[in-house]
Amino acid sequence: MIREPLIFELSAKGKRAYAMPALDVPEAKGALDGLAVRDGIEGFPEASEVEIVRHFTRLSQQNYCVDEGFYPLGSCTMKYNPKINEKIAALPGFAGVHPYAPADTVQGCLEVLKRTEDYLCEITGFEAFTLQPSAGAQGELTGIMLIRAALAKRGNPRKVVLIPDSAHGTNPSSAHLSGYAVQEIKSNPDGGIDLEELARCMNEDVAALMVTNPNTLGVFESNIRRAAEIVHAKGGFLYMDGANMNALTGIARPGDMGADVLHVNLHKTFSTPHGGGGPGSGPVGVVKEMVPFLPTPYVVRTANGYGLDDDRPDSIGRVRGFYGNFLVVVKALTYILALGPEGVREIAEIAVLNANYIRKSLEGIYNLPYDAPSLHEVVFDDKIQKDAYGVTNLDIAKRLIDYGFHPPTMSFPLIVHGALMIEPTETESKRDLDGFIETMKTIAEEAKADAGLLKAAPHHSFVRRLDETAAARNPVLKWEKPKSE
Repeated sequence: MIREPLIFELSAKGKRAYAMPALDVPEAKGALDGLAVRDGIEGFPEASEVEIVRHFTRLSQQNYCVDEGFYPLGSCTMKYNPKINEKIAALPGFAGVHPYAPADTVQGCLEVLKRTEDYLCEITGFEAFTLQPSAGAQGELTGIMLIRAALAKRGNPRKVVLIPDSAHGTNPSSAHLSGYAVQEIKSNPDGGIDLEELARCMNEDVAALMVTNPNTLGVFESNIRRAAEIVHAKGGFLYMDGANMNALTGIARPGDMGADVLHVNLHKTFSTPHGGGGPGSGPVGVVKEMVPFLPTPYVVRTANGYGLDDDRPDSIGRVRGFYGNFLVVVKALTYILALGPEGVREIAEIAVLNANYIRKSLEGIYNLPYDAPSLHEVVFDDKIQKDAYGVTNLDIAKRLIDYGFHPPTMSFPLIVHGALMIEPTETESKRDLDGFIETMKTIAEEAKADAGLLKAAPHHSFVRRLDETAAARNPVLKWEKPKSE
């Protein structure tokens, strides 16, 4: 396979991506001369237009994406995104609107925001939502800030947030950034919250319990109502990480489970292209007590349509410029309206069916560390292959690349050593699932016959196996011209 050179390696002094004829009029001095004009950048690549176009086109063709095939990243919901979403979001009235436009000139856009909030409230069981947060992690941060504001209003913001060891990894960071110490709650043998430990840890210093439900094992927290009662009895709040709402839509509502605050990911559950750093949207829903603290400006209905309310004295203020990632909201609303109530329910039904189909097909071939029922994702580990043949989850993942599949999430959740977390979503057909299952079975057989084959994988990718440990310890962050040149 031919290695694609770096753009710096294509560079040669004096190359340009444009050509302009000589001036036939006197050169005019620019208004910015001597002010904001940037000097040339030393070492910046110089290449022709055709070289630039071909270079980035070739790179794009080497990139795996959800439009190409199965993308089974567990706990990340990498589903196919209908192209109608993109078409609607590209309409001039949405894509071309100025974020500072007066409210009376963007009534349609404000209606999109309010209707999306209404649907999210109906789907999740909460009183109100803010659409400002631009990612799930920012939604978590916003949610904990809301809890802190509500507790401060009562007279004591408290000191500690409890987080199960099966929660998403960003939960502790969000709590720390909001000024809280974090205390971990261990899972029970079934993969759920240990209620006895929760009861021991819960006191008047605890502000909240942050629980991911379904958790990162793909297990539904069946005792969530009891956990809520334990937390509420001591005056705390229950925060629910809703990144895994793909398992619940149209079937179960977090607001009915006793949760006080929830974030959802429009870029996961409600189908905006996900990955590569964005764009994202992590709206936060709250119970009635928390509504006064929501970020401003808040979209409200008025006698003449829709407006923006900034007069909210208890608000935590802005958490994002303007009104959030608006076009992500447009795509999510398009998705919800296209599916309707029955389709929203089928998201969860098919996602859970697909995950359990993979589970049953691979059970016994790969080790299942927790035997609790799976919802939208299933977590295996490499124990069988590692103990017998020395083959790790990394070897299995690298070999999947040779067969044209993106690997699942590896080594997460942290409570499962050698984890392989697989989430098929509702997108995938039985044919695609069967192809993945048969490949996983083939790799298990290869581990028996020739472990070295897996340890040297991938064999057919554009880049062979890298020394990931050396890359982490000694990263090369700046390209330098080879001495031979």
